Amino acid sequence: MIIGFHGCDLSIRNQLVNKRLSFKKSENNYDWLGHGMYFWDNDPERALEFARFKKSLPQKDKNSIKTPAVVGAAIDMGLCLDLVNSNSIKLLKSAYELLVWDIEQHNQVLQKNKPLKGGEDLIFRYLDCAVIETLHSNRIQNNLPPFDSVRGVFWEGKDLYENAGFKEKNHIQICIRNPDCIKGFFIP
Repeated sequence: MIIGFHGCDLSIRNQLVNKRLSFKKSENNYDWLGHGMYFWDNDPERALEFARFKKSLPQKDKNSIKTPAVVGAAIDMGLCLDLVNSNSIKLLKSAYELLVWDIEQHNQVLQKNKPLKGGEDLIFRYLDCAVIETLHSNRIQNNLPPFDSVRGVFWEGKDLYENAGFKEKNHIQICIRNPDCIKGFFIP
């Protein structure tokens, strides 16, 4: 069990806590850890920073944030593709090789991760998402149990100090694919 925090609009937080809204999977082709519902591992402040960042974006869509908020969740990770685990990293590398092979067979172009305009951090994870989704699809095709969740560590932002191995926005992110992993929502 872990505690995760999701940055969202206040209305979404209240609906989740009051059980008027159910799990909603993100299915963007640039999602960092593939498709699912995203949480910051044990970091409500970082989740709020993200909600504030999303509110500040110039493009407004149906998922716009008017009032930044955070919802907490008690999460059972289930079968987790844990990308700090050597076995999971080997699976991901194999999925990359499979994706490259498939792209070459169909004369397509391999996607690339890209930064937000004017930034350095790879915010749009097109390649990573494609690799992770390839891994999930391959497991289904081979009758292997699907992963319930994906966990990854990210070094993001500016160095904390000269020659630092730490950055100002380091974080662990969780992607929940199976809604049964979420045991309950709460207001932090």
